Amino acid sequence: MKGCQVQYDSMTNIRSIDRFLRFALGIVLAQLGYFWLASPWNWLAYAAAVIMIATAAIRFCPIYSLFGIASAPAGKSAGAVSLVLAVASLVVLAAGGSYGSAFFTRKFFLEDFNAMNHFYKQTLFLTGKSQRAEAVENLDRLKPAFAAFTAKYKSYRPYNLKGDAKLEADFASVGRILTDVEPLVRSGDLHQAHLDLEKVRPIFQDVFKRNGFSMLAVALVDFHDAMELILAAANAKDASKVAALYPEISDKLKVVEAEANDDEIKAIRTALDDVLATAQSAQLDSLPAKGEVLKSSFVKVYLKRG
Repeated sequence: MKGCQVQYDSMTNIRSIDRFLRFALGIVLAQLGYFWLASPWNWLAYAAAVIMIATAAIRFCPIYSLFGIASAPAGKSAGAVSLVLAVASLVVLAAGGSYGSAFFTRKFFLEDFNAMNHFYKQTLFLTGKSQRAEAVENLDRLKPAFAAFTAKYKSYRPYNLKGDAKLEADFASVGRILTDVEPLVRSGDLHQAHLDLEKVRPIFQDVFKRNGFSMLAVALVDFHDAMELILAAANAKDASKVAALYPEISDKLKVVEAEANDDEIKAIRTALDDVLATAQSAQLDSLPAKGEVLKSSFVKVYLKRG
């Protein structure tokens, strides 16, 4: 029995905390590769994850063996309670990390889209109003923003878009529309430019629909970015800035209301109007609290439907 024990110890040099950390790191690396990294970095993350998990599973690290290292004294093993806690922690890490990664990669994609789409909407609006100089200015901002957006999401696919075989073709279609419409915006028929730019909208709507996004989610993210400005003004007790920001933020909320206007959305409107009313009545000390109510009403909707 003693000889068998020596042979067993010689084939294992990873125990306890080291083993747990390798499993945990393997899970994190796998999540990074799947949710966050573009090729080829995702494959490097997968390879490292396999190494971590495999060495933890067999409790043997060749590098440790090469240098005669063991992570814990031979013969010691975790108790039953510690083992249960370790397994539970790894399950929570796997489930929580995957859910969080899916949520935040979706969120960041929408934020990137809205940052780019802002210039598209402005160009579309200004061509419709025959305001050439302003339209050209926004088109000049739209072109590099769209190029950066498509370059990022051609090489990297967030979880919600991983299976979308049409995405690159849609990017190419939008790119062609922008290229063809540029001469019209700069010196041609602005009405025709407006009509041509309208063709971009259904392309992106189809991207969102087939990948499980709702236009409500897009509108919520767009509203959130503007809402943060009025929250900062409320926290600073700057009534004049709150009043100045309100019209634009209200317009963005109208886009949300056009997609859905149930009691939860109405609560956001009520909270936003309360912030404005508080600013207009010069109740400066109450502004931060009103801002918190607005933020809470938004978060409630966004976490459920964003």
